[in-house]
Amino acid sequence: MLLAIDIGNTSIALGVFHQRKLFTHWKIHSQREKTSDDYSVILLSLLSRVGFEPEQIKSAILCSVVPPLTPVFQQLIKKVFKIKALVVGPGLKTGMPILYENPLEVGADRIVAAVAAFSKFGGPAIIVDFGTATTFDAVSARGEYLGGAIAPGVQIAAEALYLKTAKLPRIEIKKPRRIIGRSTVASMHSGIYYGYIGLVSYLVEEMKKELGGGANVIATGGLANFIRDEIKSIEFYEPCLVLEGLRIIFERNRK
Repeated sequence: MLLAIDIGNTSIALGVFHQRKLFTHWKIHSQREKTSDDYSVILLSLLSRVGFEPEQIKSAILCSVVPPLTPVFQQLIKKVFKIKALVVGPGLKTGMPILYENPLEVGADRIVAAVAAFSKFGGPAIIVDFGTATTFDAVSARGEYLGGAIAPGVQIAAEALYLKTAKLPRIEIKKPRRIIGRSTVASMHSGIYYGYIGLVSYLVEEMKKELGGGANVIATGGLANFIRDEIKSIEFYEPCLVLEGLRIIFERNRK
């Protein structure tokens, strides 16, 4: 069994693969103050619920955009499973040329998602990840990572309205009944929800032009299911895209 871990700013995705099949997966809160022991208790509880013993985990791979949590999970994996985790970063083969000006600046999760998208759908491809930030990543027809765009996530935008204004309330993100809001809260719902539809739609169409025409557009991330049906350019929804990418990269580095 392979344990794949995607450490994000808001949540941590964990998945267990049996050969190439994602057997089970979970999401837990990402909390920098937790120790490896804290996370060990959580992970062992999750494994126990599906009938897994720690000895069944033979390999592990992780990617992280939260540097303080990377050694925490490396220590956890070594202590609980008695194995050394592969960490996506310099020195690990991804099989994808990175054409960023400084490849070290690219978030590991963005590269992993791009690897999975190209493996499954070919190129050119555009990956829209609705996470803490909303990221857009472009892959060429030859499987090269070209770069992309980064915008504040939906939740960050809503929270900023509350924190940076004197009279606007904190709101739950949801689809409003109409674009023209008839109250402050309804207006905020409209601006956030339909504003992000416009943001994503425009960026995707402009990226398609730079890619030379058609491109497969894949949505992923925790908030993708909330808004993806409203965005006509999104063709595929892959909630576990990064976990799948981790499996692919692990296989490319197995030896």
